[in-house]
Amino acid sequence: QVQLVESGGGLVQAGGSLRLSCAASGGTFSINTMGWFRQAPGKEREFVAVISWRGGRTYYRDSVKGRFTISRDNAKNTVYLQMNSLKPEDTAVYYCAAEAGLIVEITPQRYDYWGQGTQVTVSS
Repeated sequence: QVQLVESGGGLVQAGGSLRLSCAASGGTFSINTMGWFRQAPGKEREFVAVISWRGGRTYYRDSVKGRFTISRDNAKNTVYLQMNSLKPEDTAVYYCAAEAGLIVEITPQRYDYWGQGTQVTVSS
């Protein structure tokens, strides 16, 4: 069973930066993809960025391209999300997730393991 623990959320002004971390433990050998998703109040959970654990391929939603960067440290079983030029519309609870399927997925329903979430609030 994979456990995921996020850290790094907080309150930041528009234009600022935050770095989220997600440490995985337990059964990490089964992970194929890790990703970040977010959910704002009253909205569905949405894909932000994902990374293949072995090949390092990355995928981003269009609204964060050029501002967010996902990366991984396999030795530490940790994935990061560097968020720059933050906007108020980035405000949400950010969740780390992992899945063990054969292909890289961006659909939240495909993910098997989830962290507890960390709040990111961007003030205007």
